[in-house]
Amino acid sequence: MRATRAQPALNGREVGTEVQAFLNHCRVEKGLARLSLSSYSLDLKRFIQNTGPNLVALSPADLNGYVESLYASGLAPRTIARHLTTLRTFYKFLMQEGFIGQDPTEFLVAPKQWAKLPKYLNKNELEGLIASPPGDTPGGLRDRAMIELLYASGLRVTELCQLELSNVESQMGVLRVTGKGNKQRLVPYGDAARQAMERYLTHGRSLLLKGRASRYLFVTNRGSCMTRQCFFLLLQKCGLQAGLKRALSPHVIRHSFATHLVEGGADLRSVQIMLGHADISTTQVYTHVAQRRLQDVVERHHPRA
Repeated sequence: MRATRAQPALNGREVGTEVQAFLNHCRVEKGLARLSLSSYSLDLKRFIQNTGPNLVALSPADLNGYVESLYASGLAPRTIARHLTTLRTFYKFLMQEGFIGQDPTEFLVAPKQWAKLPKYLNKNELEGLIASPPGDTPGGLRDRAMIELLYASGLRVTELCQLELSNVESQMGVLRVTGKGNKQRLVPYGDAARQAMERYLTHGRSLLLKGRASRYLFVTNRGSCMTRQCFFLLLQKCGLQAGLKRALSPHVIRHSFATHLVEGGADLRSVQIMLGHADISTTQVYTHVAQRRLQDVVERHHPRA
């Protein structure tokens, strides 16, 4: 049991230290990604600007007032829910460190959110997208291999870009991936992705590196690791070349991977493991696919359908 400290009155200078301590805790002990830390930081900055720096003195009524101000500003329910998650996590940290004796976020009510169905591509659209990069240039071989592997594995874009050569087990056909919270998982990938990576490794990667060394699988012509921003842009370019009219992002390919797995009969637990979801409730968004498949079965096979 952690000893409870005397509750200090935080002034404007000290509150920055407390927030920084919280962010350090999230980075070091919880292993959160840079983007998650950035979101926490921005949310807390807005919170302090609205309520003042003396965070330990705030009551549940104060926090309810802050949440009401978020509604009044016109933020979407999903964004407000993210702010609430930030506050709950922050005040849980203050409780653990003994700065407060009671959590003022305990009775905050999260906004109701409509479940959004994931956007995904059908199989023909994906075939066109994969074929859009040129197959006779080093950059084109890299781009095609990245899209193939993204669709074959369902990786997050950061996981894809930071994948190292040593984490590709080509003989076993699996990737050793470090995901959110520094959690590691094994993700299988298929023969099409393996062949695309072999072509890239044989005819593309060394030409991009030009004698330089890199531990990363996917590199740029400057010899550096492919960034998520660069991959986002090249994916949009490939989508335009393939004639896709819809908005395209790496997450759409990840959704396509999961959706097509469920359409093919995969169980949600297996999909959860491959996607790296900590909670299966996150994976349950893909149940709409299973429900659609069941409806199709009834329509095709039931005599009264």
